[in-house]
Amino acid sequence: MIRDPGTPSGPPTPRPAPDRSASSVRAVRLRGNRRELGVTLVFLLVLLALMALGVSMGRASVSLPELLDLLTGRADQVTRFVVVELRLPRLLTAVVAGACLGLSGALLQSIVRNPLASPDIVGITHGASAAGVVGVVYLGISGLALAGFVCLGGVGAAVAIYLLAWRRGVVGYRLLLTGIGVAALATSVVSWVLTQTDVRDATVALTWITGSLARADWPTLNPLLVCAGILAVLLAVVGPRLRSLELGDDPADALGVSVERTRFWLLLASVALASSAVAVTGPVAFVALVSAPIARRTVGSGRPAPVPAALVGAVIMLASDLIAQFTIPETTLPVGVVTGVVGAPYLLWLLMRTNRSGAGG
Repeated sequence: MIRDPGTPSGPPTPRPAPDRSASSVRAVRLRGNRRELGVTLVFLLVLLALMALGVSMGRASVSLPELLDLLTGRADQVTRFVVVELRLPRLLTAVVAGACLGLSGALLQSIVRNPLASPDIVGITHGASAAGVVGVVYLGISGLALAGFVCLGGVGAAVAIYLLAWRRGVVGYRLLLTGIGVAALATSVVSWVLTQTDVRDATVALTWITGSLARADWPTLNPLLVCAGILAVLLAVVGPRLRSLELGDDPADALGVSVERTRFWLLLASVALASSAVAVTGPVAFVALVSAPIARRTVGSGRPAPVPAALVGAVIMLASDLIAQFTIPETTLPVGVVTGVVGAPYLLWLLMRTNRSGAGG
């Protein structure tokens, strides 16, 4: 039998099986992006519904047809004054400040990789509130001057925490413990100032450090909007590296991310967001702490989810302010009282869960 010389001898060479790992990763990532987009839209709709509810509630009620007339430019002067001058500044201040706190907590928890890390735990808002109390009681400043002084206090506390925690780099647990110490120091400063001042000044300062939206108006809202816009641009540049940073220092470095530089800019953005919010509303407790975990649980797959965290913070702040205004007749509570009632049990549950899992040290 004559063998065809063009026919290879021996068994045929098997073809390599197609690599399905890359397609699987892309499919998982696509599902995660779709779910994050869906969660973002849901939180946005909830926020818009709360804003519509906040506009309509109050002694001078505004019905839905009157609100539609206002949007189309056909409302009367009374409706325009009630909505635009009285209610809209407070609603937008709650939304923007809550979003800033929620996003600040999401960034800080991703940097430290610890659910306990938030500006109101590690001392950033404590430093800002200490500066605010000193400015109100001793310097007698208000408005933009007080907002700038509060921001300087928050930045100063963050710089002190960063320098004290630096040991050839910054490790998450060391940053967290240093921040708790700085928070205790700032709290003692606030207590000392309140005990040394007049009762009336102490009452004003105490209302402010509890967290309140009573001073919300257009002149205080506009600087907050400017700061939030500038920080949004910064996060658009640095934010995409956040997911790589959550993998750990060595994996992030292997992916080409400058770990310390990225951590510094993200930490700066977190501090600036929290300080900007505190300058307007005071140190509203627990909004930054609970926003990111809620966003992660709803988005799933352990994604950082900074945008959903910002929306969750806005929803929590606005809903808490509506509860503070309209739950008790003839009484308006500071919004920090409501967020404290909601956030304190969560913090206790988180501490118990951490210790039970053996991660609490």
